[in-house]
Amino acid sequence: MNPVTSTKQESIKKRPVKDLLMSKKIAPYVFVSPFVISFLVLFLYPLINGVVMSFQSILPGQIEFVGLANYEKIFNTTFYRALYNTTIYVILTTVILVVLPMVMATILNSKVIKFANFFRAALFIPALTSVIVAGVVFRLIFAESDAAIANSIIGFFGMEPVQWRYGAGTGMFLMVLLCSWRWLGVNIIYFMAGLSNISKELYEAADIDGAGVFQKFFHITLPLLKPVTIYVATITVINGFRMYEESFVFWEAGSPGNIGLTVVGYIYQQGFQMNNMGFGSAIGVVLMVIIFIVSIIQLKFFGALKKEG
Repeated sequence: MNPVTSTKQESIKKRPVKDLLMSKKIAPYVFVSPFVISFLVLFLYPLINGVVMSFQSILPGQIEFVGLANYEKIFNTTFYRALYNTTIYVILTTVILVVLPMVMATILNSKVIKFANFFRAALFIPALTSVIVAGVVFRLIFAESDAAIANSIIGFFGMEPVQWRYGAGTGMFLMVLLCSWRWLGVNIIYFMAGLSNISKELYEAADIDGAGVFQKFFHITLPLLKPVTIYVATITVINGFRMYEESFVFWEAGSPGNIGLTVVGYIYQQGFQMNNMGFGSAIGVVLMVIIFIVSIIQLKFFGALKKEG
């Protein structure tokens, strides 16, 4: 053996483990390893396992492959109802949680509003609240009794009390309202971060040219906020299709006529309550495909998938 090579090997063996981990060749892998491990264990393995389970019939102590039988049973009236509820929910929350935060962030970022930092903090606080706790409070506010806060308010204007959780429209209103209340402040922070990156010189030049408030918003603010808008819209759509808690807090035992049933709620119902994990996994795979297709269409619509150059 070459004496030089032998000396190098001995020096490596004598080096402390800490020095080896912090070397330029090994350190990058050490720092990346937590993400890689968590991705493999918490995302990739469950994903692959869920796809495999969707082709199986899983009963206590008995597992067998059934091919496409689970997928053939998916497209039924209950699934269509859950998909309809989820789609309406996604559309409403996306419109509200993109348009309203953008406008409010623009107003808070202007010089007209005083105590802007106070309003930012106040609007962000709901995101720190547990959805279960918030749901209990909302159920008390929108209770069916005449003395409930919501019914007292509409009763002041001469309207009859409303059974909020027992109507399709009012039930959807409660879920959208709870979601909007919780995430409005977070999206405002996103848009304010985007506004901070817009040069003030552009607005000053627009003022010199005599541009009005709406002209500056549509020709400067809106185009330059496009990356933030795409991000906020994408995560809102994905979270909308994944929604379950907002429905659960209002109807733990199931909503009347499935007026509050969502696709994820249908997965929970079939997979855990009905002990049909194979069928529940098949619904999950279909939901994953739907989210993927909708996200691609959305990104294509915003022009985010265009090739540069």
